[in-house]
Amino acid sequence: MSLLANENFPKASVLLLRNMNYDVLSIREDNPSISDTGIMEIAEKEQRIIVTFDRDYGDLIFRYNFKPSKGVIYLRIETFWPKEPAIHVHYLLRL
Repeated sequence: MSLLANENFPKASVLLLRNMNYDVLSIREDNPSISDTGIMEIAEKEQRIIVTFDRDYGDLIFRYNFKPSKGVIYLRIETFWPKEPAIHVHYLLRL
C-alpha cells in the first residue's frame, strides 16, 4: 500500500507504518512547505493515498473538484501519542 504522509503527520507514525511494510513517502522529509495542491499532484502521479490531519483537503475535493484517485484519509484526533495515527491508518486500510 502506497501512502503520502502530509507534513503534519507525525514522524513516529511514518516510521511505524514503514515498519509495517507500507510504502510511505513523507512530505516532511522530502518536500516541506509544499502546497496542498502540490501534494495532491504527487499523490496522483505516484498513485498514493494521502494521510493527513489537514481539513483543507475536503475543500480541495468538494469545492475545487480535485479527485485523488487513491483517496485521502483525514484523521480528526485532537490528542494522541505520536505512533497512534499509524495504528488508526493501519486499522482503516485493513477493513
